[in-house]
Amino acid sequence: MNYFLVKSEPFKYSWDQFNKDGETFWDGVRNYQARNNLKAMKKNDLVLYYHSNEGKEVVGMAKVVKEFYQDPTTEDERWVVVDLAPVETFKQPVTLETIKADPLLQDIALVRQGRLSVMPLKQEEFDRIVELGNS
Repeated sequence: MNYFLVKSEPFKYSWDQFNKDGETFWDGVRNYQARNNLKAMKKNDLVLYYHSNEGKEVVGMAKVVKEFYQDPTTEDERWVVVDLAPVETFKQPVTLETIKADPLLQDIALVRQGRLSVMPLKQEEFDRIVELGNS
């Protein structure tokens, strides 16, 4: 199993809206590194959902329900989407400030490459953020 983090601005697509929808395709990725991370996602991989700009916090967990395919919002074949479904809302959001202060999370891409919208996580990093969100 692989682990990832995706970012969305809450005013564009919030965790609450994602839960109401029950499933969505993750579109709009126009960065090659982020696109390659989408291509690496496999069915049932787990994904943390991060509110960027407003909030700056991990608010829940989702899973991959369909592996990458052509982004339906563009005819440009370079861009892909995956389908995600919500799994769990955290008891408390895990803020960027908390992540930066945690010694176990110093090397994650969220800290090192803050503008990357789709990033892989190591299992121990993923587990630590879930632990913080459910404590």
